[in-house]
Amino acid sequence: MPADLSPLVLSLKVASISTLAVFVAGVALARLMNRRDFFGKSAAEALILLPLVLPPTVVGFGLIVLFGRNGPLGAWLEDWFGIQVVFTWYGAVIASFIVSLPLMYQSAAAAFDKVDPRWENVARTMGVSEWRIFRTITFPLAWPGILAGIVLAFARGIGEFGATLMIAGYIPGETETIPLAIYFSYEAGEMEQAAFWVITVSALGLAAITWLNHWRKRQAASAGRE
Repeated sequence: MPADLSPLVLSLKVASISTLAVFVAGVALARLMNRRDFFGKSAAEALILLPLVLPPTVVGFGLIVLFGRNGPLGAWLEDWFGIQVVFTWYGAVIASFIVSLPLMYQSAAAAFDKVDPRWENVARTMGVSEWRIFRTITFPLAWPGILAGIVLAFARGIGEFGATLMIAGYIPGETETIPLAIYFSYEAGEMEQAAFWVITVSALGLAAITWLNHWRKRQAASAGRE
């Protein structure tokens, strides 16, 4: 076991923050796409899903252009809030958010598609507000699919490598996530340390998937008894 466990702490921190942001953005976007038709909808959905098919280096390059010191978002964040994204753990969070968002969006969109709109329409005839309908009917019915998206987004956030390396760089103790620790440990010939991190990240992913499958089986069993 390596003496420095900061890659584990940072990976969990980055994945947790990015997953929270992805949950909010993914559910909101999926709900909008599910219930609204507007000009350019197909193009907007393609843009959301684009990180799934792009090489991580392309995603990383785009983030550097946007969030670099001379980029539109990077200059704005630094001028107004004093926040620098490139070569900081903030960059790792943004990279994880971008690559995880398509997974959350797809899961949430599929979950909303399975919700019978008749339940919502009945509530509307009773004068219930749209927000209350979403909070008490739509979201609970779609929750199993949304939860699957959360787990996938979290696992993807922990495993992000390419885009993180480009925008956050490799700074031990500052931006060194588990995937970066694996790569640079291997490059340095520290095979035992690389193996430790491989086992750690594999265990985290396996635990997340196992828990999700167990939860689904329990939900199915509960539904069968009702």
